[in-house]
Amino acid sequence: MLVLPSVLLIVVLSVAPLLAGLALAFTDARLVHTPHYSFVGVENFTKLAANSMFWASFRIGMVWAVSVTLLQLVAAMGLALLLNADLRLRGLARVLALIPWAMPPVVVSIMWRMIYSPNAGPLNALLGSIGLPNDINWLGSFTTALPAVIAVGVWVGMPQTTVTLLAGLQQVPPDTYEAAAIDGAGAWRRFTAVTVPSLRPIITSITSLNFIWNFNSFSLVYVLTEGGPGGQTMLPMLFTYIEAFQNRNIGYAAAMGVVLVVVVVALLGLYLWSQLRAEDKP
Repeated sequence: MLVLPSVLLIVVLSVAPLLAGLALAFTDARLVHTPHYSFVGVENFTKLAANSMFWASFRIGMVWAVSVTLLQLVAAMGLALLLNADLRLRGLARVLALIPWAMPPVVVSIMWRMIYSPNAGPLNALLGSIGLPNDINWLGSFTTALPAVIAVGVWVGMPQTTVTLLAGLQQVPPDTYEAAAIDGAGAWRRFTAVTVPSLRPIITSITSLNFIWNFNSFSLVYVLTEGGPGGQTMLPMLFTYIEAFQNRNIGYAAAMGVVLVVVVVALLGLYLWSQLRAEDKP
């Protein structure tokens, strides 16, 4: 009885929409004023299997999710180690590190569009001041659009990973580092032999969550590029949104969502299985 309210919320807000989406994936539902649809079996999935644009967006989404997740981990680890050191104004630095996380995604996207502006952006102005090309269209070029968006994704998601890793670092006993130093271990050896093993469960958890969040990212890329130029930043969730709310093919978009959920769960299962095997090894 005590957990019933929570269970009801989960059922109403999570399980029911998931089941509804799964059911719609087998229909020809369209987003119209008077909905009328019928059961079409696996027709949507057959059509989706031959949709090269969707699989291209899926490939871009994997590049985006993996790149942002790994770069977030590396950058957050460095920042967490720095914030864990005994530095002056450490408390202020920890507060400032959370600013990207506290900003709404739409505000972040607008700010970075101004930074990346090819005509009046401060990034091109900085490059020009040191003698480098200063007319780069960061979000409009086929070669720079995806890396530019990835950089924004790393900046936005790094604070929460930093806070999580910093909390883990504070739980590592200082005696462990002292013992390793007495045994002759240098800074890098202490990091690989003490810090990383101590943080492995946290790294596994936060990496899995970050991958899910990044793969399902929508608002950031939508405001920055809307999937352009030429589909170079067309993430799967953005492609699904366009199919559902612009083309009004709700059933077809629901089939896309089902495929994305299955693939992401399978990839995460393999990742977690490999991590658990590595932890079980002596």
